[in-house]
Amino acid sequence: MKLNRWVILSASILINMCIGSAYAWSVFQNPLISLFGWTTTQTSLAFTISLALVPISMIFAGRLQDLYGPKYVTLAGGCVFGLGIFLTSTITSLTGLYLYYGLLGGLGIGMVYACMVGNTMKWFPDKRGLAGGLIAMGFGLGAVVFAPLGVTLINSYGVLNTFAIFGIVFSSIIIVASLFLAAPAKVSTNQQTAAQTLDLKNTLNAQEMVKTPKFYTLWILYAIGCIGGLMIIGHASPIVQQKVGLLPQEAALIVSFLGIANSLGRVFWGTMSDRFGRMPTLIATYIVSAVCLMTLSWFSTLTLTVIGLAGIALCFGGYLGIMPSICADFFGSKHIGINYGILFTAYGVAAVVGPRLASWIKDMNAGSYDVAFTLVMFMNVVAIVIGILLVLKKTNPQVMTTATQA
Repeated sequence: MKLNRWVILSASILINMCIGSAYAWSVFQNPLISLFGWTTTQTSLAFTISLALVPISMIFAGRLQDLYGPKYVTLAGGCVFGLGIFLTSTITSLTGLYLYYGLLGGLGIGMVYACMVGNTMKWFPDKRGLAGGLIAMGFGLGAVVFAPLGVTLINSYGVLNTFAIFGIVFSSIIIVASLFLAAPAKVSTNQQTAAQTLDLKNTLNAQEMVKTPKFYTLWILYAIGCIGGLMIIGHASPIVQQKVGLLPQEAALIVSFLGIANSLGRVFWGTMSDRFGRMPTLIATYIVSAVCLMTLSWFSTLTLTVIGLAGIALCFGGYLGIMPSICADFFGSKHIGINYGILFTAYGVAAVVGPRLASWIKDMNAGSYDVAFTLVMFMNVVAIVIGILLVLKKTNPQVMTTATQA
């Protein structure tokens, strides 16, 4: 069956929405605490385990995808993910929660996500920013779609039965959608587009990539962007409560709004990178983030606080939308599965550093986040300088300028 690349992209977005349900963890946490009497720290460790395993799983799945194609690796990953969620419905202890939701769930997410990103970059050498943004948006929309659905199901059937329902639904959707996946056919040299020719010229495998200064520069840039974004996402509700005195219910609405901004940012910045070049667009995200962090540090009005938070969420989505494209532009799309998995470890580090840094600074400053905002603002300034230096060195023409159109 010959498939149109937009059909493949649509199936990939749907698959990513399923694994993106991991961002809806918060709706399960309190019901689990109420049911079993665990502490917040004990329960939330399952989510931490899951996220920490995603980059590791991506590295191995990326290698498998490069060898065998995306269909069967995605199918296997969907089964692992769905089984982990389903088996969570049988837990009676924290060990079961960590094993099923944390271990199996995280491994499954990484297997699937590596294929969705890697295969998309290969199909869209001419529109990597747009395609990468749409793929990343699908992951972000998982929480927007499945969080309210999860709440409804929990209220009707209980938290454990909801895990069982979600496990069956997610694995079924991923299995069916994976049938619409395929790797692009190899083309002869005289049939290659300009974008494909440049892509092959830039190709490096994982061993070659990690020997280049460019990789570590990109890793630092990725980590800086994610530290600020994950700090805000992890503390959005207490931030608006502390800054402007909102009630928890009112703060929850702001959190939902940030989820939408995060998702839209992945497509917006990805599309801008196709038009204006990857690095100029990436530099713009750090500038916007720095201004928003400065706004949060200096002002305490509701309007400016929401604008600052939304701007950072928008840019955080941009990093997840642009970085797969930059990785492919710098190192080629042939080994993008494993290469991006290695680069994505920056996200895993930021997931630990960002929220914990904000918590520590808040506790040290009488409940105020202002020092954290200022510190991460200066990190973004460093990222701006690094980005400008990369542009001045003209590290890669495809990254610096508008992408070649088909």
